[in-house]
Amino acid sequence: MQVEIVEVGPRDGLQNEDVLVDTGTKVELIGRMLDAGVRRIEATSFVHPGRVPQMADAEQVMAALPRDRGASYIGLVLNERGLDRALDAGVDEANVVVVATETFSQRNQGTSVEGMLRAWDRIARRAQQAGLRTSVTISAAFGCPFEGEVPVRQVADVARRVAASGPAEIALADTIGVGVPPQVTAVLAAARAVAGDIPLRCHFHNTRNTGFANVVAALDAGVAALDASVGGIGGCPFAPAATGNIATEDLIYLLNRMGITHGVDLERTSATARWIGDRLDTTVPGLLSRAGPFPA
Repeated sequence: MQVEIVEVGPRDGLQNEDVLVDTGTKVELIGRMLDAGVRRIEATSFVHPGRVPQMADAEQVMAALPRDRGASYIGLVLNERGLDRALDAGVDEANVVVVATETFSQRNQGTSVEGMLRAWDRIARRAQQAGLRTSVTISAAFGCPFEGEVPVRQVADVARRVAASGPAEIALADTIGVGVPPQVTAVLAAARAVAGDIPLRCHFHNTRNTGFANVVAALDAGVAALDASVGGIGGCPFAPAATGNIATEDLIYLLNRMGITHGVDLERTSATARWIGDRLDTTVPGLLSRAGPFPA
């Protein structure tokens, strides 16, 4: 089995950090992960800088990235203005977030679920006409910080609507890290039933230490693409007490020990986890960069 690791540290990782990282450091972070072997990276988001000041330099980051490494750079967009900026900046993929619950959708994006689904339809049409790959992340698919449990059928309804506009991929996100393996199995089965041949990706946070158990459940369900953030940094600025994504280096260790190929170097990734921790003046949540691999 082969799995694609999608590095989301430069966007989802840095957006929730108190330290405002300069453009050069972001570009170096992306370059380090390219050196480690990652070839799909969520580089930035094209959102209003007043909402997420950590991403205010999106155009500058994109302009400085190498274009000769065979990498696909993802930009997060939430509206057509964001798509305009992403197109002008030269992203390879536009990822749109649709939240599965009304309250979080209003808090996170300032619109209803229905409003965001309509925005996705418009973005998809324009992006596809421009030849841009599109993907959708269904956020809070395993639990909502404001509404609690999210029924599987509710996530499936959103996935069905999303699939109608033909994304290249649909990601299911445990935005606040509350999911458990049986839930992952159920949500993936329901999403696959309505998504047809559209590949599914998973985005797990390790807030309650269930992220890697959920990875195994996703792999067992046939998922072949997983988001991760180097060092386990990140979270959502609009979700109370949200903490980081699963750490890329910890994921690599798990996949290595399971005999699953992925093409990303563990030592380089661990070194980058320690490096970004120094830049953020913190110890990163990921464990592998401290514990080291096994066997020695």
